[in-house]
Amino acid sequence: MAQDEIKSRFVDIDGLNIHYDEIGEGPAVIFVHGGGPGSSGLSNFSKNMPVFAKSFRAIAIDLPGYGQSTKRKISEPLWGYYAKVLAAFIDKLELGKAHLVGNSLGGAASLKTALDFPNKVARLVLMGPGGGYSLFEKSPSDGIRSLVTFYMPPGPSIERLREFVQYLVYDPSSITDDLLQDRLKRATDPETAEFMPLRLGPNMAPITDLWRERLDSIPHETLIIWGREDRVNPMDQGLILMRQIPNARFLVMPKCGHWAQWEKADEFNRLVTGFLTEN
Repeated sequence: MAQDEIKSRFVDIDGLNIHYDEIGEGPAVIFVHGGGPGSSGLSNFSKNMPVFAKSFRAIAIDLPGYGQSTKRKISEPLWGYYAKVLAAFIDKLELGKAHLVGNSLGGAASLKTALDFPNKVARLVLMGPGGGYSLFEKSPSDGIRSLVTFYMPPGPSIERLREFVQYLVYDPSSITDDLLQDRLKRATDPETAEFMPLRLGPNMAPITDLWRERLDSIPHETLIIWGREDRVNPMDQGLILMRQIPNARFLVMPKCGHWAQWEKADEFNRLVTGFLTEN
């Protein structure tokens, strides 16, 4: 399907104006983006949405604080807040339940949704999700440091954004100038800059350790995907999640960073669509 078939929509959820893009028909798959500066649903999953649309109703949401959705200070723990938004979003669109495919921040939000609202979730796909703990690498990672300090003096710039985005990938040549310019434009929007949830300062949202929660209570079939060279959330974090989630399988992609859905798009699309459609 062509990129121009993707439709941009808005829905009101408890006073939040939530933007999302969608394409295709069938069982719902909600793609939940990461938390870096300038992030949005469609930008993170542009290589995946048209492929999934052949079998699914593919939806890329902009979480509050990102993309075209409402920006405001988030004072409660971030993963729980986003889980409530995702659950309400599923209800508002009358989906019943949906597959959740989340990267980084979106992976943590998806995991928390499965914990707090299990009846809203069909299957769970997590790519380098946040909220974990590294057994072997330093914390915070260099990628996380680059993320949360992006707005600190001397302020945002294309150079600082390029530095951060290069932490997301194994091969920096996959990052185009158009992608950087698009993300910089969103990241420097005044409301986005003020209320970015993952930035050091008074408006940074509280972050909790998901790996400490009762992950053994998650009933869903779960696919955990990690890039072996992830420099944001190190790969060994996945071992703790895989060990605790009863129906989890753990897939490691070589020569791949934090953006598995981008760098390994063809393999990702094939494996995840197969996982979501298997009996």
